[in-house]
Amino acid sequence: MENLKKNILVKLEKAGVIQNNKWLVKDVSLQIEKGKIVTLIGPNGSGKTTTAKIALGIHKNIKGNVKKFTDKIGYVPQKISIDWTLPIRVTDFMQLTHNLENSEIENALSLTGVKHLIKNDLRNLSGGEFQRVLIARAISKKPDLLVLDEPVQGVDFKGEIALYELIKTISEKLNCGILLISHDLHVVMTATDYVVCLNGHVCCSGSPTAVANNQEYQKLFGDRASTILSVYEHRHDHTHSPDGTVKNK
Repeated sequence: MENLKKNILVKLEKAGVIQNNKWLVKDVSLQIEKGKIVTLIGPNGSGKTTTAKIALGIHKNIKGNVKKFTDKIGYVPQKISIDWTLPIRVTDFMQLTHNLENSEIENALSLTGVKHLIKNDLRNLSGGEFQRVLIARAISKKPDLLVLDEPVQGVDFKGEIALYELIKTISEKLNCGILLISHDLHVVMTATDYVVCLNGHVCCSGSPTAVANNQEYQKLFGDRASTILSVYEHRHDHTHSPDGTVKNK
């Protein structure tokens, strides 16, 4: 039990936020541990980003309890404002908010598979390459907790698969806990240990299989929910290379 406590990075107990007399999200309980991935899924406006900001300590006047056991946190927000007309190189972008040693930059870019782009301009990157640079920037200081808000936006399906597998690799190599936000119901399940389905509150939670079989989840997502379990089971018996080819486990 003591070891489990040492592994917990953030714990939410019936946490929520009220804004303009309206609950943005209510009664969320979850915990994130070292080396584990917790995924928040739900429709737009269901409180996923709000819950992440509660865990990060960004929201104030939080209802319920939030216990944080680390300050070493990396964060990739859903939206980031960049002036794409400016010629910002990857190496310069990595250092915009904090100073990094060259070795830290190179190690982070190597882990995310884009070290060869270190001198390239951001504006010349593909959607998938840019997301990998964003993740590299977030892990450059080897955080205990990594929060990723919709990290596969602007990426094609093959790129999504590769990014989710990269996220799993990061969790294992850095032994960091990851809070992953996604509305993607088909491939994210293979890269997660625990799923929390939100719709203003926790509809259901548990293992990917348990959530996929839950009536509340199926009611929320309708026809889309019926395919997820078969896709999850198909994807879980092997992995895909970045080019989409299958690697049997």
